[in-house]
Amino acid sequence: MTERAAAIRLDQLRLTLGAMSFDFDCRFEAGAITAVVGPSGSGKSTLLNLISGFERPDSGRVLIGDQDVTALAPAGRPVSLVFQDNNLFAHLDLYTNIGLGIHPALRLTAADRQAVSLALDRVGLGGFERRLPGSLSGGERQRAAFARALVRDKPVLLLDEPFAALDPGLRAVMVELLADLHGETGATIVLVSHDPRDV
Repeated sequence: MTERAAAIRLDQLRLTLGAMSFDFDCRFEAGAITAVVGPSGSGKSTLLNLISGFERPDSGRVLIGDQDVTALAPAGRPVSLVFQDNNLFAHLDLYTNIGLGIHPALRLTAADRQAVSLALDRVGLGGFERRLPGSLSGGERQRAAFARALVRDKPVLLLDEPFAALDPGLRAVMVELLADLHGETGATIVLVSHDPRDV
């Protein structure tokens, strides 16, 4: 069960990447699902990278709950991120890829191992534990990335174009799964997309 949901506050964040400059000053309410929709290149992924710690701002602060996390590495933040490109390790099977979400050294308890199998079942990949990412379709790889976020069980879940590789039927199933999980955990969810259907 996710620990208590946390609000996200971007306090006068500024970041320059090449010729692009980004300014973020906003708040995402604790326990809410917020969708951010815009065209490619508008800063949606940059927003998530700043919250998760994969980008560091030039100035300003990132607060999650009451904690200033600006100086923390991604692993130190109470955040799970589902990347647009699913970010699976090609040489590791799905069980290992998902287990890394629980413990980077794969020191898994019996309960952790059960959580990995349950997460795969929930995203429709039960029995795929020993499959390598290269043997999966794009939609299956995206579902595996979603399973990894499920086992991390953090109060903030960030989703970067999470349904882009899915066909319409599977998209509907995954949207329903996300809604169910939100109902169970009450996590703060920020979803970015260029597709208004995701809203």
